[in-house]
Amino acid sequence: MSDADLIPTEASAAPGKKARGWLHELPYVAMLLLTLGGVGYSAMTRDPLRYYWEVVAVLSCGACIFEGWSHAQGGNERWRLIWTQLLHWGAFLAVMALVFLPSVQAIVDTNSTSLAVLLLLALGTFVAGVHAESWRIGLNGVVIALCVPMIAWLDQSALFLSLAALLVVMSGVVGVVLWMRRAR
Repeated sequence: MSDADLIPTEASAAPGKKARGWLHELPYVAMLLLTLGGVGYSAMTRDPLRYYWEVVAVLSCGACIFEGWSHAQGGNERWRLIWTQLLHWGAFLAVMALVFLPSVQAIVDTNSTSLAVLLLLALGTFVAGVHAESWRIGLNGVVIALCVPMIAWLDQSALFLSLAALLVVMSGVVGVVLWMRRAR
């Protein structure tokens, strides 16, 4: 075996490179999926999901530290990253706890509570992305913020959305059938 055989070619290195790329994106995709799942569940059940959003906030804190770690150079910057993210997300959790106080819940309905928590999560995620120097986390914050008016629209358009979903599913089935016919 020669030394040339030991050097990975571009074709052999590509699968490993793609896998590492997906692993790097996993925290952001997980944050987005958890958020969208929580938004969908909140919209359907009208339950503010206090503990769910607390878990999402803790996981978001971890993702922000993970992302910011590569930008921080040296021990001091890394400790600063950890403390700023812990304080940032701790403040988010404290404000969220205020929203769920019985005195606040006495005057605010469940829909308003859900939307307020989502807006807090959107702002918290966006600002954390700015501090961690992560456009992905900041983009997650923007997506969360866009989910708030989407939830309001969903509440008003349930029948229309059911018909649209049926149309999408039927289009997908037709597309798969046509694709399978072409493959033969």
